Amino acid sequence: MTVHELSIATAIVERAEEWARADGTSAVSSVTVRVGELSGVVPDALDFAFEVAREGTALAGARLVVEQVTARAYCDPCAAEFAVGMPPFFWCPRCDRPSRDLRGGRELEITAVEPAPAH
Repeated sequence: MTVHELSIATAIVERAEEWARADGTSAVSSVTVRVGELSGVVPDALDFAFEVAREGTALAGARLVVEQVTARAYCDPCAAEFAVGMPPFFWCPRCDRPSRDLRGGRELEITAVEPAPAH
């Protein structure tokens, strides 16, 4: 676990707690996040950091669901969208030209906060 993932996990927990309070929920069962391939976040490290950050919060029993987003670019000359891979390679495999239009892969966002079932 790095300080980077721990600070992100802490922010996720804080934001999810805000959502839960706004919905009148006292506990959260899961938080879903989209993590882009080029976001600089290591999903396994984020998952571990989340377990640390959630202790003593409304998310103490919650699980983190990570949806990984493949980095994709768009080629204007041939209208192709393609995966850039890791490390990223922004060269269109279809027409053999460079692309400057990144369409996805930098995401880092909460997409769902699920309340825990009432007892």
